[in-house]
Amino acid sequence: MLEPDTGQWDRRNLAETLKQLRKAAGLSGERLAVRAAMSQSKISRIESGRSLPTVVDVERIIKALEVSPEVREEVLSLARTANVEYISLRSSARLGIWWKQAEIKALAESSSAVRQFLPAIPSGLLQTREYARSVLTPGVAGRPARDIDRAVQARLESQDALNDESRRFYFLMTEQAVRLKRAAATVMVGQLRHMATLSNRPNVELAILPHRALVNSSPLNVFVVYDDRLVKVELFSGSIALRDYQDISYHLNLFEHFRERSMTGDEARDFLVSVADEFTQQRA
Repeated sequence: MLEPDTGQWDRRNLAETLKQLRKAAGLSGERLAVRAAMSQSKISRIESGRSLPTVVDVERIIKALEVSPEVREEVLSLARTANVEYISLRSSARLGIWWKQAEIKALAESSSAVRQFLPAIPSGLLQTREYARSVLTPGVAGRPARDIDRAVQARLESQDALNDESRRFYFLMTEQAVRLKRAAATVMVGQLRHMATLSNRPNVELAILPHRALVNSSPLNVFVVYDDRLVKVELFSGSIALRDYQDISYHLNLFEHFRERSMTGDEARDFLVSVADEFTQQRA
């Protein structure tokens, strides 16, 4: 697993490797840009480490450099590694949990389509204040302390992204995520009814994968796909950012596999209301 400082080293190593390969080929940055059908400024940013190239970018560059098959595979392997970033939960906690909420908002606002797969709990973009407070309050030994009030407020502010109807949001939850009691019954009722209401928005699709569905892959962890450029995978210990187009394509296909087997529209809303009624009985 890559720690952040290791990830930075990989990026610098990739940038320097591409620069040295260009020099070994006897090409100027301008000439390489022409061969790779890129701008010279982009080549300069990549070689200086100011811009992280995608795996596709690297493929175009090494094709233009006409390197050997062995070098090609080595450089592509380095590019794939550089396009993975791991941030531990403790690193995020040092910055403040509110910082992560601001990042989520920024990513959503820079995307035209956001797809969230949620096997455990609803998205922060769908949470009520009371539910957010419950899930953000540490309950397991070893979990970093948090400024709960600031974290809750940041989570609620991140939901402003939903107001831009030029963007599409796809929330795909498992039945487990809907039923898991992460707060008091009264809070769960409010949370479930809130999601049912949000699902009526024209730019929001809410899908629920029921227990009865036959699936060909296991719903292991939370992941979010931003357009076709980035995947964020959530783990117990932190998160991983994936930028390799193969990883992105895989997660998009996985999302569609689960989505095709899920309840949507009125069926999903009716299910949310029915589970809310079950929690109402618990409260009585």
